[in-house]
Amino acid sequence: MKFGMLLRSLPRPLRIVLGRIGILIPQMFGVLLVTFLLIRLLPGDPALLMLGNMATPDQIESLREKMGLNASVWTQFTSYLSSVIHGDLGTSMFTSNPVVVDLLDRVPATLELITYAMLVTIIIGVTLAVVSVVKPKGLVSKFSKVYGLAAGAVPDFWVGLLLIYFLFYVAGIAPAPFGRLDPIISAPSPVTGFLTIDTLLAGDTEAFASAVGRLFLPVLTLATVNVGALMKMTQMVFADSYRSEYIRHARVSGLSEWKLVRIALRNSLPPIITMVGFLFGFLLGAAVLVETIFAWGGLGQYAVSAVMNSDYPALQGFVLVAAAFILIVYTVVDVLYGIADPRIEV
Repeated sequence: MKFGMLLRSLPRPLRIVLGRIGILIPQMFGVLLVTFLLIRLLPGDPALLMLGNMATPDQIESLREKMGLNASVWTQFTSYLSSVIHGDLGTSMFTSNPVVVDLLDRVPATLELITYAMLVTIIIGVTLAVVSVVKPKGLVSKFSKVYGLAAGAVPDFWVGLLLIYFLFYVAGIAPAPFGRLDPIISAPSPVTGFLTIDTLLAGDTEAFASAVGRLFLPVLTLATVNVGALMKMTQMVFADSYRSEYIRHARVSGLSEWKLVRIALRNSLPPIITMVGFLFGFLLGAAVLVETIFAWGGLGQYAVSAVMNSDYPALQGFVLVAAAFILIVYTVVDVLYGIADPRIEV
């Protein structure tokens, strides 16, 4: 009883966070277990891949024993779970580095890419949705109908290849799709991991321009594919609010059209926030192929390399980080949803 009263006395966002933390641990355990078992079903022998086709059976068996691959699956999982709890995700079979080190080197690149892609998606998607509802017979409304149908059906890697061909190869207005900086430019000392921010902090305008330029094509690729889903969701909820009785009453009362749009958009925020959270988590998976196409050097490219080389520790580490990222995003969405809609009981 006292605990319930104490919980009720806490700020609403904090109550939402505490409620989510209670289910994060079993969710992460489930992710660890399922990922561990599924990865063991991948074809290929890691020991054979590491030693090569010229290795003898004795050498392969010795390496398998050293790597613990001859133990039972549950023994391997118990050992892996104990290591994860102690912050050890193992050693990559391909890079020979601790997986934690590899992931920390690559996380900023992926976060920078999907963060800017999400910001562009929100700005374009919400703007197109609002304009198409406010001016239903305008050019933007007609364009949004066609674009909304086509965007979700187009693969991101295909869009990326088309953009590279037309904007880089044909028009020459985009930089080469290789890496995060031009080869002749040195990266600044890492502070945030975001090159666009670190270059500004270092006062290196040339490196900043290079970092922004290299982001152009991959961000445009991800945004082009994902704007459609957010736009359609926003159109639906915003139209219901904008055409409601209280907006009509406010219009008759003399409020400006801009204020009416703000009120309608404010009341449409909860489902839009949910959609943004879903897309942000989805972008982490979508970035896998996009990073490979643009040689971005992030988590996606690392995951592809891990699959190709049957690198169990690296792949498990990637999935663990991806799952943790998505759970954190959904927790933030729950908090923002609760703030945007105070009618929800927590």
